Amino acid sequence: MSKVNPFEMAQQQLLDCAKILKLDQGVVDILMQPQRQIQVSIPVKMDDGTTRVFQGFRVQYNNALGPYKGGIRYHPEETIDTVRALSAWMTWKCAVLNLPLGGGKGGIICNPKEMSKGELERLSRGYIRALWKNLGPDTDVPAPDVYTDGQIMAWMMDEYSVINGKNQFGLLTGKPLIVGGSLGRGDATAKGGLFTLREAAKELNLDLKKATVAILGFGNAGSFAATLVQKMFGSKVVAVTDSKGGIYDANGLDIAAVSAHKKETKSVVGYKGLKTLTNNEVMALPVDIIIAAAPDEGAINEKVAPTVKAKVICELANGPTTPEGDAILYKNGVHVIPDFLCNAGGVTVSYYEMVQNMYMHYWTLDDVYAKLDAAMTQSYHNVLKASKEYKINMRQAAYVVAVARVVEGMKIRGWV
Repeated sequence: MSKVNPFEMAQQQLLDCAKILKLDQGVVDILMQPQRQIQVSIPVKMDDGTTRVFQGFRVQYNNALGPYKGGIRYHPEETIDTVRALSAWMTWKCAVLNLPLGGGKGGIICNPKEMSKGELERLSRGYIRALWKNLGPDTDVPAPDVYTDGQIMAWMMDEYSVINGKNQFGLLTGKPLIVGGSLGRGDATAKGGLFTLREAAKELNLDLKKATVAILGFGNAGSFAATLVQKMFGSKVVAVTDSKGGIYDANGLDIAAVSAHKKETKSVVGYKGLKTLTNNEVMALPVDIIIAAAPDEGAINEKVAPTVKAKVICELANGPTTPEGDAILYKNGVHVIPDFLCNAGGVTVSYYEMVQNMYMHYWTLDDVYAKLDAAMTQSYHNVLKASKEYKINMRQAAYVVAVARVVEGMKIRGWV
């Protein structure tokens, strides 16, 4: 099967929503494309004395509701279509949580695993030098994403501060605490997703204490989710996967031991000699909950969806399910908590970080978690209500809630 184009998938989802909301063609035309796409060349002096030129992107999708917001990815296979799709999903993600933010996304084509710390710093500062006029605390606020972290954010923030001649902690979120980061940001994506899972379980009368869970993707969000789903609910994690394959133990996995094995061997495969399964085989396991946290857009397609036996799919990753897969899951009664609702905990706490930076007062961890819980719970029920009202699946309902808010902002501002 040819690889799914993520932006075409995002556009198709939007068109489906436009029909439900009966949007005017002019409104649809605005929403179908980013407002601005920037591509830059970043020359970097490598440790061996040579100069390499890296290609970087920033896509600013829509700012009707507030400054653009979205992560920066460092990936050897980064494409402009992936960044476009993610910037669109960020727009809807911020809107479905009712945050005063728009959507954006950035990326650099590079392999950070093959670069030294010094090379990564020079690349990160070069990205800001190339784009600084298009960024800012009230313009466009980036954050960490795939293969970027708090240290990279700190370098970028410092470069922007040097250019502007003053501290600009609010340029980015996901920073280390010492330079304006927020408590609770590290596990916010997973924790926010599990708040929505808790609400879905109430709706479905699913006892989370007795539930079995398979986790696709054992990176940052997936490993946090594996630990938290046991700690918060007492659920049993029976399967996990990473890019090399998956493992399954019906009696439950020791997540701390699996994490230690992965740290040592770079994969969950081989843990205690368990048989290696493919992602598709793991998706077909007789579990109650699938937490899709692998960066694999379109993995749950029309071939995979009919094999899913889980009652709930939590999409912690972006774009794991194709529109065709969605239709099959909905028909089969699988409750999907869609990506830009389920994984919005990260951007929600990023927004809290922006607020804390703006008035230079920082919250306790309990404050952050309480606010996140309230926001995710309210947003889940808003989407569930739209799903029932329009008789549509949860992803379509999330789009209806989010797009309606963006369109209202556009109309109030006189764009259409």
